[in-house]
Amino acid sequence: MAWYAQAPVGGFYQALARGFYRDAGLDVTISNGGPQVNAVQLLLAGQCDLITGYDFQTLHGVAASMPLVTVGASFQHDLQGMILHEPARSLADLKGRRILIASSSRQTFWPWLSRRYGLSAAQAAPYTFNLQPFLVSPDVAVQGYASSEMFDIRQAGVAARFFAFSDEGYPPYGTAIVTTRALAGGDPASVTGFVRASMMGWREYLHGDPAPGNALIRQASAREDEARLAYGIATMRAASVLTGGQGGLRALGSMTEARWRATYEFMVGNGLIAPGVDWRAAFDTRFADAAQVVPA
Repeated sequence: MAWYAQAPVGGFYQALARGFYRDAGLDVTISNGGPQVNAVQLLLAGQCDLITGYDFQTLHGVAASMPLVTVGASFQHDLQGMILHEPARSLADLKGRRILIASSSRQTFWPWLSRRYGLSAAQAAPYTFNLQPFLVSPDVAVQGYASSEMFDIRQAGVAARFFAFSDEGYPPYGTAIVTTRALAGGDPASVTGFVRASMMGWREYLHGDPAPGNALIRQASAREDEARLAYGIATMRAASVLTGGQGGLRALGSMTEARWRATYEFMVGNGLIAPGVDWRAAFDTRFADAAQVVPA
């Protein structure tokens, strides 16, 4: 995993706990990530077979001739957004605030966000994944996820609102499944089996009984308790993350060329990648299509 064990990766733990990977003939171990873990580096070094990735990261890798390929998308939109103190009403209210962002965000959403809302570079400050500066300062905004940071903020009794970037046209998929071209080309049956089992896990985690997955998450992360996990699940359900609210989605985890083109053009338009990158090399729709896990 690119991040720690928590509800936003719960579908993978559900698949492991329920034996979906085993039933697909796969021996799967899930390892925690975090801000100090370079998942792409581990993947390319052969220390893991698949990672949870990010479309921008994969496109950057393709531009640098890395053999990365996205084989499925857990969520039909990215879950990232910005959290502002009440009485904020939109992302336009970021003007005049100090904005805490991770260093990696300068290569993802920040160029777009700053251009769209007329923000200055001086407003951006480092986010060290400690919410305390936000909790004590009404003039501070922070990047985050509705399914995790918002729980901690509400537990602290702070009135705040979450604004999803996807609602403003931010195009990447969320919690993508990424592997190497060697594995995708050399063992397509195993990759399809992994995608199928993972999406079965996601369907059950969000629309069935998540207890098996939650038990494994709590073993992997002492920070997670039942209340935090339940909040994350409810938030993801409300956001229709598996389908993006799209009627007629043919299969969970599926992707489209049009959407990847939009992400590539978004990156070019915001100076994040040079024109001419072979963006089609960054994804392969065949695996999720073959997995055929239908929405609940």
